[in-house]
Amino acid sequence: MTEAETTPVTVTRRPARQLLAASVGNAVEWYDWYAYTFLATYIAAQVFPAGTGNSLVPLLSTFAVFAVGFFMRPVGGLLMGAVADRHGRRAALTVTILLMGGSSLLVGLTPTYDAAGILAPVVLVTARLLQGLSVGGEFAASTTFLVESAGPGRRGLFSSFQYVSTTLGQLAASGVAAALVGGLGERQMEGWGWRVPFVLGAVLSLVGFWIRRGAQETLRRPAGGEAGTRRPGLFDALRHHPRASLLIGGITAGGTLAYYTWTSYLPTYAELNAGVGKADALLAGTLSLGFFALLQPVGGLLSDRYGRKPPLLFFGIGFALLGVPLLRSVDSFGSLLLAQCAGMVLLTGFTSVSAAVNAEIFPARVRAAGIGFPYSLTVALFGGTAPYVGTLFTQAGHPGLFPWYVSALCLVSATVYLRLPETAHRELER
Repeated sequence: MTEAETTPVTVTRRPARQLLAASVGNAVEWYDWYAYTFLATYIAAQVFPAGTGNSLVPLLSTFAVFAVGFFMRPVGGLLMGAVADRHGRRAALTVTILLMGGSSLLVGLTPTYDAAGILAPVVLVTARLLQGLSVGGEFAASTTFLVESAGPGRRGLFSSFQYVSTTLGQLAASGVAAALVGGLGERQMEGWGWRVPFVLGAVLSLVGFWIRRGAQETLRRPAGGEAGTRRPGLFDALRHHPRASLLIGGITAGGTLAYYTWTSYLPTYAELNAGVGKADALLAGTLSLGFFALLQPVGGLLSDRYGRKPPLLFFGIGFALLGVPLLRSVDSFGSLLLAQCAGMVLLTGFTSVSAAVNAEIFPARVRAAGIGFPYSLTVALFGGTAPYVGTLFTQAGHPGLFPWYVSALCLVSATVYLRLPETAHRELER
C-alpha cells in the first residue's frame, strides 16, 4: 500500500485523551492481573481441596493456574494483535478491556469447592485463561496505539506510559489487597473479602471502556474503503518479517527477566536469602515501584532527544555488570531499598523505550500482531518464570546462581541492542 493510497488520520488533535485512553485501560488490566497474585492464598483455600496430609496442595494449584495465565499471553498477543491490525487499534483496546473486566468478575463470582465441587476450579481456570488472553492482547494493542498517537519527537515519552500505567495498576492491586486484609478479619477475608478486588476490577473496566470508546483511531484506512485490499493474515508478521520477530525476542529477554525480578520477585528473594522480614520487604518493594513510575517519562523524553540505543545499552550493560553485586548486597531493609531503587534506574533504560522500539521495528500493517506474539512469548518464557527459577536455585542450595542468570541474559540482550538500527528520529510508517 503506498502513501497515495491511504487516507491520513490525524492522531495528535487530542493527545491527552489518547494517552489517557491507553494508560487508564492498561492500569485496570494490570490491576486485575496482579490482584490474583496478591490474594492467591485466600483463593487457594476456597477453590481447591487440600490434599490428604498436605496443606500446600491448594496453594500449588493456585500458582499452577497463575502459570496457565502466562501461557495464554502469547495467544492473546497474536489474536488481539491481529484484531488491531485488521479492525483498528481502538477496536482491539475495547475488546481487551471488556475481556479483562468479564474475566475479573468471573474470578470474583467463582464458587467455592465446598459449594460446587470440581466446577469451582474449572471456573477459575477459565477466568485465568481469559485474563491471560486479555493481558497478552493489551500490550500489543496499547503499545501500537500509544506510539502511533504521539506527536513528532514524542514517541518515547508516550511509550513510557506503558510502564507508568502498569506500575500504577500493580500498586493499586497491592493497596486494595493490603487495605482489605488490614480492615477485615481473617474469617471475612476467607468468606467474601477476597472477592471484592475482582468485582471492583470489573467496575473499573467499564470506566476504562467508556474512556477508550472516545479515543481516536490511529490505524490508517485505505482510501475508498477496504475493498480490494487484503487484510493481514494471522501469521503475516512472522512469515514476512521473521528477523523483526526475532529482534523483539532479543530486545525483550533480558528486560523482562530483570523487570519481574526487580518488581515482583526481589522481596521474596530478600526473605529467602537475606532474612529480611516480610513487612520490610513489601514496604521496600512498594516504595521502589513508586520511584520507578516517576522515572519512566524521564527515560522516554531522554530517548526522544538522544535516541533509543543509549538507554537500552545503559540497561543491558548496567545489569550485566551490576546485577550480581546489587542482589548480593541485600542483607537488610536499607540495602534492599537501595538495591531496588538502583535497579529501577537501570531498568528504566529498557522499560521507558521498549514500546517505542518495538513499534518502530514493524510496518503499520502488521505492527500490533508483529509485536504481540514474540513479545508475550518471551515474557512467558523468561519473565513469568523468574520467581520459579529463583526459588528453584534456592531449593537446590545454589541461590547465588540466580543473580548470574539475570546478568547473563541482560548481557545477551545488550549484544542485540548494539546491532539495532537507531529508530528514534525516523518517520514512523503509518
